[in-house]
Amino acid sequence: MLDNMLAVILGGGAGSRLFPLTSDRAKPAVPLAGKYRLVDVPISNCINSGLDRIFVLTQYNSSSLNNHIARSYLFDRFRGGFVTLLAAEQTATSETWYQGTADAVRQSMPHLRTYPHDQVIILSGDQLYTMDYQLMQLHHEHHEAEITIAVTPVRAEEAPGFGILKMDQQHSITEFYEKPPLDDLDGKESPVSPELEQEGRVYLASMGIYIFDAKVLQEELDGNPDQHDFGKQIIPGAIRRRRVVAYPFTGYWNDIGTVRSFFETNIMLGQPKPAFNLYDPVMPLYTNARMLPPAKISLSRIENTILGEGSVIVDSDITESVIGIRSLVEGGTRMRRTVLLGSDYYAWQDPEGRFPTQGPARPGVGAGTRIEETIVDRNASVGRGCTITNERGVEEGEGPGFFIRDGIIVILKNAVIPDGTVI
Repeated sequence: MLDNMLAVILGGGAGSRLFPLTSDRAKPAVPLAGKYRLVDVPISNCINSGLDRIFVLTQYNSSSLNNHIARSYLFDRFRGGFVTLLAAEQTATSETWYQGTADAVRQSMPHLRTYPHDQVIILSGDQLYTMDYQLMQLHHEHHEAEITIAVTPVRAEEAPGFGILKMDQQHSITEFYEKPPLDDLDGKESPVSPELEQEGRVYLASMGIYIFDAKVLQEELDGNPDQHDFGKQIIPGAIRRRRVVAYPFTGYWNDIGTVRSFFETNIMLGQPKPAFNLYDPVMPLYTNARMLPPAKISLSRIENTILGEGSVIVDSDITESVIGIRSLVEGGTRMRRTVLLGSDYYAWQDPEGRFPTQGPARPGVGAGTRIEETIVDRNASVGRGCTITNERGVEEGEGPGFFIRDGIIVILKNAVIPDGTVI
């Protein structure tokens, strides 16, 4: 049990790289794998690690995230645990919104100080991984660290996309390099296992997961009021002043920061042996328990696909896809590498009894439609006989009811795509 620790989950900024999925929801509220939200990943890791005092910090489009958290995470009153959302607010000491990751925590410190704690673990709200934070805390205490940074080994071609940390044999971090260019990696390697060395994974990338001793966190934030970001400012400075150690993590980890990475991650989860295990009985992924009926399939071929509960699939051919909750896919539909984020209500439900009341009359995919390389957002209605495939390979574009980002078509939330549309 991590009774002496608080968790702070950073909700991220405006999420522009995930637009249009973040046009009316915070990044942590973006749906995942047909039934979850991205924020369920760090919250589930906390719960599975015995850490049940959790703050989620956000400032953009927080309504849907707030509703999800309120419905999903109801802890009993005897344990004293909670998951609470802290949105940016104006106070007597600050009239600005969060200026960065460190500033978000700085402005939230009055709320954190009301709970007794010795350590704070700072997490990202848009990553996919499974980690037992108890093991990271034990590592932190064993190495008598003031700050511990989770790192993952990467190859040279991946290194320029991350903050690279150099670690010695005692796990102490000695140097930090912010997204070093590929031709400037000499001497930035760290000691790793022979197996990782053989794979060329000798550069340690920061995962954006930190454990701070409570006093150290307060001193770093108070002592550097003009520094607003952990990765670019607070951490590099702290390496020179503090005992900062690395916690190497070799499991699956993915920073879901773009439309392409979001799409490919969802498709990966439906493969026969995905890199991330949704079916782990020891470290389950929690979410809102909606009590939906099982999915129903009629005269269809479905391969390497995740199928959300409450969905109805009729006479369709679906491969390498994700079908979200309450989805309706009508006869003659062909889908390949498609992510349906599902619906908030059934397509056949009486509009007067729906919640929410907004949205098209009949969400889902109409008969005879072909879809490939596409994300269909919540409640969207794709008409009959449509062809949505981006056959011309457009990287960036937009049109009525859709955007193209990173070569992926995104049908907007609540959009209505007319019968016969070709995209």
